[in-house]
Amino acid sequence: MDKLTINNWAEEDRPREKLMSLGPEALSNAELLAILIGSGSPEESAVDLMKHIMNDCQNNLNTLGKMTIRELTRYKGMGPAKAVSVLAACELGKRRQSEQAQQRQKIDSAMAIYNLMHPKMQDLDTEEAWILLMNQNFKLIKMECVGRGGITGVSVDVRILMREAILNNSTVVAFCHNHPSNSLRPSREDDQLTQSIRKACEIMRIHLLDHVIITDGAYYSYHEEGRL
Repeated sequence: MDKLTINNWAEEDRPREKLMSLGPEALSNAELLAILIGSGSPEESAVDLMKHIMNDCQNNLNTLGKMTIRELTRYKGMGPAKAVSVLAACELGKRRQSEQAQQRQKIDSAMAIYNLMHPKMQDLDTEEAWILLMNQNFKLIKMECVGRGGITGVSVDVRILMREAILNNSTVVAFCHNHPSNSLRPSREDDQLTQSIRKACEIMRIHLLDHVIITDGAYYSYHEEGRL
């Protein structure tokens, strides 16, 4: 008799399809583990095999993670490769649990923007433009380079800035770019770009926090200078 593989099951019973349609939280521990091992034995399916093993572990994933490869391979249908996959998944779960969720950085001033971006820009010999996307509490969602140019300028498409803000559900944005010349004086192009971004943000009801020009050791803030 051939092994009963997941592909032989009715579609509504296949854990992979169930995960894709309902999400991983809808699956039992045995079903999630069955996806990893793929098949059981001629006597039981992958899910039944994992139910059997989990029952012997008092349905405790911590107990399962403490099992050895030798102990797991005593079960019929559980070869070394499957045992390794199960223990690797348990170890990943343990590592995830031990890691704290990364704190979103608060960016609510020109100085905060400068402190964040200066390490990325201080040694550049060409201009780069970045958009910082934040939520309503000024917590950073994402930062994205939106333009690279030459020594004296960079081309930026305001539509790309707005698209990134909308796709990331950002309600606050900040724009910054560097001056490799170390000059803090905004150019006419800088002023025009600032106004274009401001108008686009007003239309989309997104708050433009600032446009900051960064040099190695100082910054220019349109907001602090009363130009926003």
